[in-house]
Amino acid sequence: MSQLDLVIIGSGPGGYVAAIKAAQLGLKVALVEKDANLGGTCLNIGCIPSKALLHSTELWHQAQHGKKHGIVGAEKLSFDVPVMMANKDKVVTQLRAGVKTLVSKRGVEIIQGLGRLGGAGKVVVRSDKGERILETKNVLIATGSVPVELPFMKFDGESVISSDHGIALPKAPERLVVVGAGAIGLELGSVWARLGSQVTVVEMLPSIGGPAYDADVAK
Repeated sequence: MSQLDLVIIGSGPGGYVAAIKAAQLGLKVALVEKDANLGGTCLNIGCIPSKALLHSTELWHQAQHGKKHGIVGAEKLSFDVPVMMANKDKVVTQLRAGVKTLVSKRGVEIIQGLGRLGGAGKVVVRSDKGERILETKNVLIATGSVPVELPFMKFDGESVISSDHGIALPKAPERLVVVGAGAIGLELGSVWARLGSQVTVVEMLPSIGGPAYDADVAK
């Protein structure tokens, strides 16, 4: 292939938005993504699915506490977790399609595979189809994030889970300890607490929300 102006490794909000902007400015761009879907952590296993679950459980919470607003008979209602999960998946699928359309419309080449630097002006992409070398003038690394395991508590997907598992549980756990009071921890803790789980949040810092939170908001 002819030389590219820009190769972006990672298709999350940083990567795909940069790809669209660069293409708008006339650059020849390739977007490399190791996963099957564009959108990165935020869209696929982070903020978007978490917000969808928050919205569903907020409606449930409001119905349960709506007597003063004239909502009666809430005690007869029930909550279907699989239906909530199906709705969450539908939201994510729709947004994935939107991201792919936006990127493709700008003429950005989407390449599925694991990208790595291969020397000056080269990016090597490895996939099931083999290895491909991209020649480029510029490289943007936007590889995002993954859940961090505690050294003494490895994820097993059952009793010790990551946020990836937490957005896809088949039912509300009886008890849940959330280690880390950042955005995703607080959101998923709220989701399952609204559905009846006994949730405890553990945070080593003096306030919740992390350093990005305003002190008054954290309180």
